Amino acid sequence: MAMSKERIAGYLFVLPALIYMLFFVGYPIIDNVRLSFIDVNVMNIASGDQPFVGWDNYREVFQEGILGKSLINTLIYTLGSIIIQFIIGLGLALLFSLPFRLAPRLRGLVMISWLLPATITAMMFKFMFSSDGIANALLMQLHVINHPIDWLVNSVTAMIVLILANSWIGIPFNMILLTTGLTTIPRDIYESAAIDGANVFQRFYKITLPLLKAAIMSLLVLGFIYTFKVFELVLITTHGGPVNATQMMSTYAYKLSFDEFKYSQGAAVSNVMFLVLLIVGILYLRIVNKEERS
Repeated sequence: MAMSKERIAGYLFVLPALIYMLFFVGYPIIDNVRLSFIDVNVMNIASGDQPFVGWDNYREVFQEGILGKSLINTLIYTLGSIIIQFIIGLGLALLFSLPFRLAPRLRGLVMISWLLPATITAMMFKFMFSSDGIANALLMQLHVINHPIDWLVNSVTAMIVLILANSWIGIPFNMILLTTGLTTIPRDIYESAAIDGANVFQRFYKITLPLLKAAIMSLLVLGFIYTFKVFELVLITTHGGPVNATQMMSTYAYKLSFDEFKYSQGAAVSNVMFLVLLIVGILYLRIVNKEERS
């Protein structure tokens, strides 16, 4: 049976997007997988003599031990950032949903940190948390500390600074998405609950959170993916140091590829990172489909 004109027109509308996805998304992924199974380094990249090595690149990056450390660092950084961003973002969304005069202006002011490029934020936090930065000056002024702290030299404090910097960027994103979700909740539900005697906390746990569940799920998954692939913020602020204490998977792949010129091993690390994000994406789709069916 011949396809109808409407169906053909539908395929033609989809075709440009399909070509774009295949060329700019599909091809780099496939070529990166191919690169990870051959040996490409600075000595043979021009000669074309690049032998097939199978799983050797993956085996070497796992045996070096930095990949496991970078995976743990990335998870700590991602989960720490998401928790802070979500709690403060939800609090601001609830605050600015209240009817007071300055709410729109304050909401716009909070958005500034999200609008700044990550490189600017990284340089700003690097300056603020340097030995003679404003963070040490403020803490010493308040008599919290007696001597300046080398925030970016200590492994624990360096990770804390990165999480704070990423949270500062991500809070407005959380706030806006949760504010959008709050506007979809009918006000008469709250009014009916108030008439029935429900207090503020009961209305929050029994109405707000359940009806925001879909928005929260989308927000957490998008936040995980966006945060997990962090690159420029870490590269500029700590460059993965001290001693790989803040080395993330993306910066480790960059280090292998462009500092040590082990292009195939860098591709292998990138593929492991892609696999983690793919699993998260599949889990999210399964949860969403399950919610829609129920």
